[in-house]
Amino acid sequence: MRWSVIDSPVGELSLAVDEVGLCCVRFGPVDVEPAVERSEVLVETQDQLKAYFAGELTSFELPLSVRGGSEFERAVWNQLSRIPYGEMQTYGDVAKAVGDAGAARAVGVACNRNPLPIVVPCHRVVGAGGKMVGFGGGIPRKRHLLELEARVTLETLWS
Repeated sequence: MRWSVIDSPVGELSLAVDEVGLCCVRFGPVDVEPAVERSEVLVETQDQLKAYFAGELTSFELPLSVRGGSEFERAVWNQLSRIPYGEMQTYGDVAKAVGDAGAARAVGVACNRNPLPIVVPCHRVVGAGGKMVGFGGGIPRKRHLLELEARVTLETLWS
């Protein structure tokens, strides 16, 4: 894997790519040496994240390399990718969508294990009644991401 660390409005993000594509996004720096030579996927990921944070990108188009995860977790991650930009679903909604209406807590665990936060938008999943709960990057980051998307969505609708 090749790693790169970038600055963002939600703090440093560590990005990792392998021979297939983007395989990891982590909040904060990781304890590894950054890649000396940049891969095309790392450069494209950085460019798309900058555009996302600038409110210019609402959908990522990156090759992804997802290793690991149970069948259920992979189903949840796939469902997260279907939540439209600027919208939210509850953990219960996601559980129903993956075929196990009683698995809201398991959806929360799967969201926490999401290897590609922001790109696979687990921040768009909220508690019942829209309650702001749970996020591996912390609630302030989740709120920032949701507010960014809400602002961009409203600006787009009103322009």
